[in-house]
Amino acid sequence: MLFDGLYGISDEKLTPYEKIFDMLELAILGGVKIFQLRDKNHSDDELFEISKKLCEFCMQRDVLFVMNDRVELAIAIKSPALHIGGEDCDLKKARKMFDGKIGVSCYNCLESAQKAQKQGADYVAFGAFFSSKTKPNARKADLEILEKAKKKLDIPICGIGGILPENVNKLKKADMIAVIGGLWNGDIQKNAEILKRKWRGD
Repeated sequence: MLFDGLYGISDEKLTPYEKIFDMLELAILGGVKIFQLRDKNHSDDELFEISKKLCEFCMQRDVLFVMNDRVELAIAIKSPALHIGGEDCDLKKARKMFDGKIGVSCYNCLESAQKAQKQGADYVAFGAFFSSKTKPNARKADLEILEKAKKKLDIPICGIGGILPENVNKLKKADMIAVIGGLWNGDIQKNAEILKRKWRGD
């Protein structure tokens, strides 16, 4: 399955661009299979070179690169995948513009996920399941939504929000777990290995 496994998301404070390639290499060695570039502060023009290089870096290592929010930039760098939030972009519009895979944030709403699936989403993300320093004001999601979503949806499901080694085993129903602080703080490769082992036991 394309959308399966440990999913790392960049953070401007935790993954500064001058260190991001070395950090990402360690994450991949630890088992990260998907990487999302998330940047809310720079323009598409400012991000073009770094995002293109990161996309190529991931493709060379058989890791799926995902661009967050920016449809036009995703098209320009030939990103294989795009992730949009509930308010970031209309899925129908994005689907018409972008030929790659699209994931959608659905927070704690199963109805939104069902609608996204009908409109052509390739995966949906639920969360935040736990408190997070990265996004302290993120909407909270109930763990039960993963089980409900598994019964109602045919597309892969991602869990996100405050995921750490001590709580990751509660997300066994998810096909992917998206991690920021729990991955990038400290020993990156070890963090990835521990998260993967405690989540899936492998």
